[in-house]
Amino acid sequence: MECFDNTWPSSFFKNPTSASTLRLRCLLQVLFAARRCDSTMTLPNDIDLLNPPAELEKRKHKLKRLVQSPNSFFMDVKCQGCFNITTVFSHSQTVVLCGSCQNVLCQPTGGKARLTEGCSFRRKGD
Repeated sequence: MECFDNTWPSSFFKNPTSASTLRLRCLLQVLFAARRCDSTMTLPNDIDLLNPPAELEKRKHKLKRLVQSPNSFFMDVKCQGCFNITTVFSHSQTVVLCGSCQNVLCQPTGGKARLTEGCSFRRKGD
């Protein structure tokens, strides 16, 4: 759709005669260009910066979140053999053994520690 179709005489836009006419022409072109923009199109900036979605915040780097928070946590891990509960750090860099039966509870990887098959865990609160 042409932005100036049959609403203004074409000579008005082709041959401006004064500075005020030039300003009006520029203003109208900006307004019509904004109207041509699709209203359903979502730009990356079209999110609420004060209340971002939770999944968006979770994907961000720990230092680039709205409120900085670590990715690591402590958890209670229940041994599958003796049902003894041991507190384990989520990003542990050593093998964690059960205190009573010496079963392996988790093994380190490059990031988070991998729990042993069959061990249940609960994330510790603040």
